[in-house]
Amino acid sequence: MQCNTPRSNALSQLAYKAKPFMNLVAQVMTQEPYASARRVFWIVDNGSSHRSKKAVDRLTAAFPNAVMVHTPIHASWLNQVEIYFSVIQRKVVSPNDFTHLTQVGDRLRAFEDRYNATAQPFQWKFTTSDLDDLLARLDRHTADRQEESWLRLAA
Repeated sequence: MQCNTPRSNALSQLAYKAKPFMNLVAQVMTQEPYASARRVFWIVDNGSSHRSKKAVDRLTAAFPNAVMVHTPIHASWLNQVEIYFSVIQRKVVSPNDFTHLTQVGDRLRAFEDRYNATAQPFQWKFTTSDLDDLLARLDRHTADRQEESWLRLAA
């Protein structure tokens, strides 16, 4: 998924292994504007095909301008691809009434065509002010808990 345009580019293979993941990377990185970009950030979850140092090394060896960035482990809500997958789950895959894998691929490709025709960037509602407020609340909460612990130890 291209975050700046929210268009999706399907790859019709299971991409939870290293080779299919690198095939996807190659499919993207050999096209412009990515091939000549100074840096291309690959924001990935912690799936087995891209969570290790070996995966990072494999990516940068193949494409020196590629930078792998991992999302926090328990923060799928930050990951636009996870949001997109939740849309696919609700609009495409459910109900699971497929009799053959090709039907799944056909339905996914039809969805992708329709989605790309109307795609809009996700509108984030969490602002920097919201983040500042959250961090201030966390600081107060942490300070309150530390004070309670200190008082218990003193008593």
